[in-house]
Amino acid sequence: MPTTFPAVIHQENRQFETYYFSGDFADQPDVPNLYQTSGLPTWRKWTERSGPDEETAFYWKAYAPIMDTILERIHRQKDAPKAKAQKAEVEDGIKLAGKVGSDYVQINQDGKWKDLTIKGVNMGIAKPGYFPGETAITKEEYLRWFKQIGAMNANSLRVYTIHPPEFYEAFYEYNQMAEKPLYLFHGVWVNEEIFLKTKDAFAKENTEEFQDEIKRTVDLIHGNADIPDRPGHASGSYTHDISPYVLGWVFGVEWDPEVVLATNEKHKGMKDLKGEYLYTEKAQPFEVWISTMMDEAVSYETSTYQWQRPVSFTNWVTTDLLDHPYEPSEKEDMVSVDPNVIKATDQLHTGLFASYHIYPYYPDFLNYEPEYINYKDHRGEKNNYAGYLNDMKKHHTMPIVVAEFGVPGSRGLTHRNVDGLDQGHHSEKEQGDIDRRLFEDILAENLAGGMVFTWQDEWFKRTWNTMDYDDPDRRPFWSNAQTNEQQFGVLSFDPGKNRTDVLHVDGRREDWAFKGIEPAFEDGEHSLYVSSDERYVYVRVDTDSVKDKDSYLLFDTIPDQGQSTIPGVDDVKTEGVDFVLHMKGDQSAQLLVDSYYDSYYYHYGNLLEMIDKEPYAGKKDNGVYHPVRLTLNKELTIQGKTLPFESYETGKMQFGTANPGDEDYDSLTDISVSPEGNMTEIRIPWQLLNIKDPSLKDAMGDMWKTGIEGKKKIDSINIGLYETDGKESYAYPALKDGFIDPDAFYRYSWKEWEEPTFHERLKDSYYILQEAYGKGGK
Repeated sequence: MPTTFPAVIHQENRQFETYYFSGDFADQPDVPNLYQTSGLPTWRKWTERSGPDEETAFYWKAYAPIMDTILERIHRQKDAPKAKAQKAEVEDGIKLAGKVGSDYVQINQDGKWKDLTIKGVNMGIAKPGYFPGETAITKEEYLRWFKQIGAMNANSLRVYTIHPPEFYEAFYEYNQMAEKPLYLFHGVWVNEEIFLKTKDAFAKENTEEFQDEIKRTVDLIHGNADIPDRPGHASGSYTHDISPYVLGWVFGVEWDPEVVLATNEKHKGMKDLKGEYLYTEKAQPFEVWISTMMDEAVSYETSTYQWQRPVSFTNWVTTDLLDHPYEPSEKEDMVSVDPNVIKATDQLHTGLFASYHIYPYYPDFLNYEPEYINYKDHRGEKNNYAGYLNDMKKHHTMPIVVAEFGVPGSRGLTHRNVDGLDQGHHSEKEQGDIDRRLFEDILAENLAGGMVFTWQDEWFKRTWNTMDYDDPDRRPFWSNAQTNEQQFGVLSFDPGKNRTDVLHVDGRREDWAFKGIEPAFEDGEHSLYVSSDERYVYVRVDTDSVKDKDSYLLFDTIPDQGQSTIPGVDDVKTEGVDFVLHMKGDQSAQLLVDSYYDSYYYHYGNLLEMIDKEPYAGKKDNGVYHPVRLTLNKELTIQGKTLPFESYETGKMQFGTANPGDEDYDSLTDISVSPEGNMTEIRIPWQLLNIKDPSLKDAMGDMWKTGIEGKKKIDSINIGLYETDGKESYAYPALKDGFIDPDAFYRYSWKEWEEPTFHERLKDSYYILQEAYGKGGK
């Protein structure tokens, strides 16, 4: 609770303004008989005695003048012109939410169609503790987010599927209040399970479900839908008409190329579509199918509601219209879905635009195609992303909206980019700088704008190089710092009920004391503290001096295995060590794993045989530790040249401060040393310790017996400490004849949970994008 806070809070929007008084300021017993006497308030204001306990003085010196000002303001604004509501242009009796120009989507302003650079953000449908199909986001949360998105200078929002009614209520109310409207690009989702199962877009069960979803979505944006409960989908009564603010349709998903190709082959020779609003020229069957779905959507909205809006379908680099000879994976360049073959009849007044998800690091050809990696951007620098955008612009006959772009602000890394625009291992500031750079490239290459992926972090997400090491049914209940897909958002869900509930790894002891965390042991200048939350295990080590000292934290996570040695320490023995964090003073640190418990080696060496086999690895207590690694790419062959299997060491730890309030805040910080040099704070992502689900205390089991999917419930993580400067050493538990007794390790246990605690925080990337969106575009 702050010691000072505003006495009056004033909020204003284009519909109304409010004043919130934080006290009963009008409670004034001393009201004179001549209270209507002219000049009395002024006389009392100047004659009342001042003092912090003088309530009468506050009334006459503060409250009365404030009320005079408020009432005068209301009187002046009584006849002021009201902000204009969104008005649709009408052509041939059809209301138009927008149009498509030669290069941009357009809006109507004062009777003229004007280009609008799309400065947008994507929004998912989940928050921590819930899967997307549970649609748990509240109206209050939506409305707060819309205000923050508007304050970010964004003009557009995109959703992929139907949200609960609370979304549309909040969106409607926001646009009634906002000085500038927030436009919506609404998606219509395809049932991917059926889509992949049938391998035929024209299959009856696939097409009919998509047609039903189209009608539901059209109805609900007009406030005219009652959707019954459906498992895994939003439902309820949709009564708010947001149609004036829906600037465009984006139908479908990132199309699986094998389904596209199978559809084309099965229906080979199919005639082009000749619809009322859309037709095709020399289209492949899948292009005919998606065009037919779009034509039916336009027809339904036009006939039912007399509205039209610009139309598009979701596409991605994998199914773009270009050929990529440097792509090593056949699946990533096997087929195209070409928007150019789809044309508008004169009955469609709004037009078509192309919509692509474009990232700088995937597919692989983006890192190897000479035309792209040697392309010089508007800065005069080599830029593969700008090179690809330039090529796409040259080959399209309609505006291109980059419907997804961005990089994650995550610890984990999944793909590298030739220019360093990697998928992961970026601080939140680096995330913002790269997102801004990508947006600038989009504008410089004359595309219609872009929508950053994504608004909020998504704890339920998976990524290919970590998903085998966690429990897919429990992902929403904790935050995996190793999974980059969970951290694309510019809004973070940090563990803890609020900021004061977080242990900030910043070299300070105060938050440990504030949270009342007791030491695991105290021994003179040495002590150990341990805690955890939904994302990290935290360890604090107090010592005489960190500098010029090798420190080893020993972790025993599961029983009946582990090493009996400490790496690089020949004269000390112990038992059952699964992980060692080796810190070299305040300069470098590395987490090592017992080779027998190394999920990376077991997966890619033993099971898949993609890396060299090591004969010792399948034996317990073999004396060998491995660096903790994650895979980045399998062996590739590009233009006859073989590129080796690629991985990186994710167990390297970074020093800095993880406190967002610090000027030099770095969200990638793992370790922080106190200014006095006698205390080290560490945070370790749960998955780095092979914990599959901390909320249920499940760890990876003995993978040589139960495989990658095996798990073992643990009671605690047992922790020991050894440090040496080369002359003297210290150990907890104490050394006895060169042996550290593992039975005396500190046993850190924590409570299981079903409901994670979290609070929202706008990342550095939010403010960087706020500046970028405020400057660029039309």
